Amino acid sequence: MASHRRPKQPSRARVTVLTATAAAAVALTSQTASATPQPTKDQVKEKVDKLHHEAEEATEQFNLADERREKLQQEVTALQDQVARGQEELNTLRDSIGAVASAQYRNGGMDPSLQLFLSSNPDDYLDKASAVDQLSAKQAETLRTIQAKQRTLAQQRAEATAKLADLEDVRKSLGEKKKKFQTKLAEAQKLLNTLTAEERRKMQEEEQRASRDASERVELGNEVPASQRGAAALNAAATQIGKPYVSGAEGPNSYDCSGLTQWAYRQAGVSISRTTFTQQNDGVKIGRSQLKPGDLVFFNNLAHVGLYAGNNTVLHAPKPGAYVRYESMNYLGSFQFGVRI
Repeated sequence: MASHRRPKQPSRARVTVLTATAAAAVALTSQTASATPQPTKDQVKEKVDKLHHEAEEATEQFNLADERREKLQQEVTALQDQVARGQEELNTLRDSIGAVASAQYRNGGMDPSLQLFLSSNPDDYLDKASAVDQLSAKQAETLRTIQAKQRTLAQQRAEATAKLADLEDVRKSLGEKKKKFQTKLAEAQKLLNTLTAEERRKMQEEEQRASRDASERVELGNEVPASQRGAAALNAAATQIGKPYVSGAEGPNSYDCSGLTQWAYRQAGVSISRTTFTQQNDGVKIGRSQLKPGDLVFFNNLAHVGLYAGNNTVLHAPKPGAYVRYESMNYLGSFQFGVRI
């Protein structure tokens, strides 16, 4: 017969030990969690700088797509204007043929050739040589002109339709590229927000001090510019020292890297394209040893551009949170090549 014993209750001492053990485990877990090291200000700055460089590359890709969008829009507008003008000319020619037909009808009947033309496709009709023989030379020439304009209009409409489709694709790409650089900037800001207000203030002061020091203590040497336009562009850019970097900005109050170089050369009377990816083709490529003040200098797989200022120094718009300044080429990443405009 099975015995029914009452479960043995844990002793008070055992409960105390278990409680203490559990408390110790909780405390240890809490200590382990709190012991996870927080990144230092310098570590955060390094990560933020990396994100800013990635955002700059995405910005240049956005600028390139926007330049393509602007060019396509101009081409589409021009084609649409051509189509509109061509349609007006075609309507005028058709009206002139219609007037001839009306006069013939009032005078006893329409010429069969005109009647056929006005009621069917002139391309099919004019292929028949016998029909041309029934028209006057002037009428035949007018019909041939109409035929040619119809073909031209059809071609222009097809071209405009294709470019409109390209334009829509570029607009979608613009949205994606804009989202990419905005995401990078947002990640950088999120990292900055992990710092205290005091740490963020110190970081900003350090950045401003770096900009002042790079501009006030720079030694450019006595290198001679390769051209007057290069010298003029460099002098123009120097007047913008201290203005902030802003993604996509073209001046005059703020700039991104290629926005500054384009603006500077515009002041020198030279038109160059908008992005790092296209500015590389705006002049003659040269090596580092050939650089002269005013030459464009490219870094980091064409993600960044500045103006060579002499003595291994670049004048540029560096990155978000920074200002237009002189800076040693040693701190700008991998040098690609120079371009002489």
